[in-house]
Amino acid sequence: MDVSLRPVHDSDLPVFFRQMSDPESRYMAAFTPEDPTDHVRFDAHWSTLRSAPGVDVRTVLADGDVVGNAAVYGEPGEREVTYWIDRAYWGRGLATAALGALLDLVPERPLYARAAADNAGSIRVLEKCGFRLSTTERGYAAARGAEIDEVVLVLRTPRSGAGADPTA
Repeated sequence: MDVSLRPVHDSDLPVFFRQMSDPESRYMAAFTPEDPTDHVRFDAHWSTLRSAPGVDVRTVLADGDVVGNAAVYGEPGEREVTYWIDRAYWGRGLATAALGALLDLVPERPLYARAAADNAGSIRVLEKCGFRLSTTERGYAAARGAEIDEVVLVLRTPRSGAGADPTA
């Protein structure tokens, strides 16, 4: 599949809301809004994301279809990446391709990422894109209604090219 990024369009938001409403996806993401059915809060969050200085948020397309989003946010030196891929597309390399494309757009380093410690798929995506384990923490995961272990990963060096796997 051809994976690309573009700016977020208003028409993408209902797709993102539907994706975020999937219980299995929320469980894996773990650190989600308290009430994923609150459309007003969802709209306010996305309005803030799209207008905030220093936030680079993109729609992920696969063969032209909206399949998720990816973003970089935060203060310089502490910026984090985040991504969400529709569960129907898991296991096809789309998250790795999307994150790789985002990292090519955002040259600054270091960049950080967080994942539930039991989210092996997301951790593998991050590692394929050059992130390395930095530390572990505990945090409240609204999607699970409990405090869980999370990993913090860091990317310190520029990537060696689109889709590059520094461990290869």
